Amino acid sequence: MANEYGNDILTLEDETGAEHSFEVLDAIDTGENRYLALTPVFDGPEELLEDSGDLVIVKVITDENGEEILVTIDNEEEMDEVADIFMERLEQDYDIVVEGNEE
Repeated sequence: MANEYGNDILTLEDETGAEHSFEVLDAIDTGENRYLALTPVFDGPEELLEDSGDLVIVKVITDENGEEILVTIDNEEEMDEVADIFMERLEQDYDIVVEGNEE
């Protein structure tokens, strides 16, 4: 996944078989779990303007074959905790406006 010459881009397949590209903005390794904060990559500016701007946060797990796979986080408490960590870290590097907090 690492690319020393540019951004880390992942291509993921959804449940319908459609492929979507994401840029890895940040990664957290808690010792127990690893998480990635992703943002969609778009082909054109029109798609970017239509995007909600939400982060996609996934958990990295190892399957029975020893391969890393990305899964959604079903536990709301775990998701809130990880999302808060990512937001704190990303606010240091990006100009982020949280809905309802536009000042």
